[in-house]
Amino acid sequence: MNLADLNKVALAMVAPGKGLLAADESTGTIKKRFDAIKVESSEENRRDYREMLFRSHEAMSRYISGVILYDETIWQNAKDGTPLVRIIEQSGAIPGIKVDEGTQALPNCPGELVTSGLDKLAERLKKYYERGARFAKWRAVIDIGPGTGGPGVPTMTAIHVNAHALARYAALCQAAQIVPIVEPEVLMDGDHDIDRCYDVTQRVLNKTFQELRVQRVALEGMILKPNMAIAGKKFAGQAGVDEVAEKTVRMLKACVPAAVPGIAFLSGGQSDEDATAHLDAMHRIGGLPWQLSFSYGRALQAAPQKAWSGKPENVAAGQRAFTHRARMNSLASLGQWSADLETRKAA
Repeated sequence: MNLADLNKVALAMVAPGKGLLAADESTGTIKKRFDAIKVESSEENRRDYREMLFRSHEAMSRYISGVILYDETIWQNAKDGTPLVRIIEQSGAIPGIKVDEGTQALPNCPGELVTSGLDKLAERLKKYYERGARFAKWRAVIDIGPGTGGPGVPTMTAIHVNAHALARYAALCQAAQIVPIVEPEVLMDGDHDIDRCYDVTQRVLNKTFQELRVQRVALEGMILKPNMAIAGKKFAGQAGVDEVAEKTVRMLKACVPAAVPGIAFLSGGQSDEDATAHLDAMHRIGGLPWQLSFSYGRALQAAPQKAWSGKPENVAAGQRAFTHRARMNSLASLGQWSADLETRKAA
C-alpha cells in the first residue's frame, strides 16, 4: 500500500468546490427511476443516459471530482466506442466503482440487513484497478425502528456486523491501492426525530471507526460517506436547515478523526434543494477539521433525468439541468450557495 498516493486521490475526491456523482444505481434501482420518466431500462438507454452526464463538460470539469460507477457501466463503451471510464478521466474526474453486492437479511435480527460482497473482492478490485477505478464504495444500511435505545432497531448486532464488513472492505481496497469510500447509512425512512437519528448515527460511526482501527485501515487514505443528522421522513416536525447543520457538524466532530481527509455526504432521500441547503449551512458554521463535500445520486440526477426523458433531442437540456445541480452543490460545498440562485437556471 502506497499511503501517499491513496491520500492524494482522497484529497482530490473532496477538492474544494467539487464533489462526487453517484451514478452507481443497480439495474433494479435505475429501472424504477426510468419507469418514472417512462423510459425503457435497456442496457443501451442506461449507457446513453450516463454518457450524457459524463459528457457534460462544464459540470464534469468544474464541479465533479469523481464518479461512482456500477459494474455494468465501468465496462461499457460510449456510442463512438470510447470507454466511459476514459470520458470521465478526460474531464479531469476520477473513476470509482461500487463493489458491494447489495443487502441480505441478518440472521436473528428481524427486519435488519447486512451488506454482502466480500467474497472474491480482492480479485474484483484488481480488475477494477486495471480498468481505471481509483476509489470504491461499499454501503451499509442501518434502519431506525421504534424505541429509544434498549430493545428495538437498530440492534447492536446489526451495527457491529455492518461496521465489521465496512472495515474489511476498506482494508482490501487499500491493499489494492484503491481509496475506500466507507458508507454507513442510517436511513431516514422512519418516524424518528432528529435527536434519535443523531444518537443512532453516533453509535454507528463510533463502531465503524473502532473496526477500521482494528483492521489497520489508514484513515488518511479513505473517505467517509455518512448521512446527515435528520429526522425520519414520516416525522411530523422536520428540523430547520440550521438545526440539521449544527447537529450534523457536532455529531461528526464527536466521531470522525481529523486524519480522515474528507466527508462526502449522501443525500439519502432529501429533496435536491434540501441536500444543497444543508451542506451550505454546515460550511457557514466553519472550523471543520476535514473537507466537507457531497456524493449525491438522486439529488444530482433527478432534474437531468426528467429533462432528458430518454429523447436524443433532450440531451442538451439534460446536461444543462445536471450542470445547474452540480454548480449549486459546488457553491454549497464552499458555503456560497443561496436559495435565489436556484431560480437562475443555466441558460
